[in-house]
Amino acid sequence: MIYGIIGDIHSNYDALTSVVNELKQEHVDKILCIGDIVGYAAEPARCIELVRELNCITVAGNHDYATVKKFPVEYFHVDARTAVLWTAEQLSEDYKHFLKNLPLVEELEGVTIVHASLNHPEFFDYITTVTDAQLCFDKLKTQVCFYGHTHVPLAIILDNRGSIHVDRGNVFDLNNVGKILVNVGSVGQPRDWDMRASCAIYDTDKKIATIKRVKYNINDAAGKVYLAGLPGVNALRLMEHVI
Repeated sequence: MIYGIIGDIHSNYDALTSVVNELKQEHVDKILCIGDIVGYAAEPARCIELVRELNCITVAGNHDYATVKKFPVEYFHVDARTAVLWTAEQLSEDYKHFLKNLPLVEELEGVTIVHASLNHPEFFDYITTVTDAQLCFDKLKTQVCFYGHTHVPLAIILDNRGSIHVDRGNVFDLNNVGKILVNVGSVGQPRDWDMRASCAIYDTDKKIATIKRVKYNINDAAGKVYLAGLPGVNALRLMEHVI
């Protein structure tokens, strides 16, 4: 089985379509989505529709849940909050129902997906320390977990000796590790100084996970943010590293 793993799309339809086309060329068997389909950018409905058309196995992100009032919007900074409230006004009840019923965690054969941490996934905590990673590993029942939330692709590896280390490369061999957390980066808003869309591919037979970067028309996506009347910083985030 070859999985394509996407996430943190954040209503960026231009980036999403480019990534989907790339995954089709890679002949993936199934696409998994680690959440945050919506938020920040200008085409939430189109992104939801494409994720549904692809029949992705999808978990909820904090922006998805906030849009349907399942996560407090007060936790968001003002530009993200503005986009969440705007997004809620753009979506039909059908799309809201879809977001509202997304699970927090999905476990497949040998693979787990979650948006943030497996440790209390409903809190959408960031994995930024060794302790954060260990708490996640303690909950992980499969060898690999694909996640996102930080928009920065990397792997956190628990080796067979019980040590934890970070790998910021783009190819991860699972054959000689105990457990591994793979952050797939962001389709719609990368934050690692590489503005290309990010996703991952996982070959379950070879046990190799690979981070892929895909070019898309950033100017078109940014222009749509401005035209929608969303905060300008949400467009700038597509073109430069803005926290």
